[in-house]
Amino acid sequence: MSTLNDPTEVDAIDTINDLSKGVPSHARDNLERRLLRKLDLRMSILLILQTLNLIDRSNISNARLQGFEKDLHLHGQQYATTLSILYVGYIVMQVPGNMFLHWLEKPSIIIPSCMIAWGTISVLTGITTNYTGIVVARFFLGFAEAPFFPGMIFLVSKWYKRDELALRIALVSCGNFLSSAFGSLLASAILHGMQDKLGQAAWRWLFFIEGGMTIVVAICAIFILPDFPHNTRWITPEERALAISRLANDGYGKADELGKQTTMQGLQDAVSDWKVWWFAVAAMFQIVGQSFFAYFPTLCATLGYDTTITLLLCAPPWVFAGIVAFILTWHSDKKQRRYKYFVIPNAFGALAFIVSIFTMNKAARYISLFLVAQTVTGYLVVLGWINNTFAREPAKRAVAIALVNAMGQIGNVIGSYAWPTNWGPTYRYSYAICIAALGVSTGMLGGMYLYLKHLNEQIERKERDVKDITEIREISFKYLV
Repeated sequence: MSTLNDPTEVDAIDTINDLSKGVPSHARDNLERRLLRKLDLRMSILLILQTLNLIDRSNISNARLQGFEKDLHLHGQQYATTLSILYVGYIVMQVPGNMFLHWLEKPSIIIPSCMIAWGTISVLTGITTNYTGIVVARFFLGFAEAPFFPGMIFLVSKWYKRDELALRIALVSCGNFLSSAFGSLLASAILHGMQDKLGQAAWRWLFFIEGGMTIVVAICAIFILPDFPHNTRWITPEERALAISRLANDGYGKADELGKQTTMQGLQDAVSDWKVWWFAVAAMFQIVGQSFFAYFPTLCATLGYDTTITLLLCAPPWVFAGIVAFILTWHSDKKQRRYKYFVIPNAFGALAFIVSIFTMNKAARYISLFLVAQTVTGYLVVLGWINNTFAREPAKRAVAIALVNAMGQIGNVIGSYAWPTNWGPTYRYSYAICIAALGVSTGMLGGMYLYLKHLNEQIERKERDVKDITEIREISFKYLV
């Protein structure tokens, strides 16, 4: 882990000073555009990685449509347990995973290594023969996947400014939508065409093929992903200095404080900050409200079509959700606002749940699935908001991201039991639970919005009361609300 005693770090800070004094503004702007283009191109692989992550996690819901439960002799709540057990390991390993990432400073190695591990476990899931086997496989799948998502979000936050962050998080997280759209199409092809190939059921081929794809892509990712600005090899010294200085100028801490906060200090600061826990509990309720994600093929199946048509019908709502996510997060960055863009998808999601409660009309329920799917956008906005709120302390931010996401996954454990088969095909009680959960998360983050707005007003009053420009810079960090 580099510190200010490292010669490379000192050289970088010297270059920052040279850029600010000796380089014309238009030259700096051109350099920044080239850096962002190069960075966006490299970071775009995270979209593919996230897509594969969600495909490997949720392919069990597609397998369920073609003999998975019957072949493994599952009954009662055993299927729900196979869903929820994943999140035990997932919750336990998220904070240690991000702390390790912050300490080692090698996301280009850690993230693909996690992928290779969970891809292997996914392949092995295809050879399970009973309830015990699938529970063990899903438990270890959660362990392997845990460092990926918070690590990915922390990596993005180490490169982009606050007004660039929500859109980038949404773009790399669009794997949520692509996995459901592309995953359903891929599952449809595999389940339709691979039955009894080499004597194996089609749902087993689903795990073999998709897990194998993950391993291959993970190996490629090792050579594409960046590390952090100070230790990425494929950027020039000028680009490195600019990457560091533009974040420092944006309120992510001053360049002369790089490496000052240790990983353990970050842990202590995060767990002692009530705002982190407030975001975490709100995220838990938000994800309960999004628990339909793991049951989306089942909800499409209530329309009454066969497996192939059902999986094809799953794709369009997620394409629509991806478009909504892009538009809302782009506008959120442009306006530098967060809460309003969190409320919008939640409101339309609640409306869709209400429609599904009161009608079994095929057209109405299918249209409502489009609005149901876009509810996931709200969580993406929250992730950007968390990064903005804890922007000045990288070690604390690493723990905060992981802790919030880990607590949020408790919502997935709860949500796994919110859709029992005997509540179908209407699932009225399930939809009601989602409405209540979204209401709680919206109310909690509304309280955070008012609190951060109050802090910003205090900062503005302090700025008006001081005359020293240095002191103004010291206190002028404002929260995005």
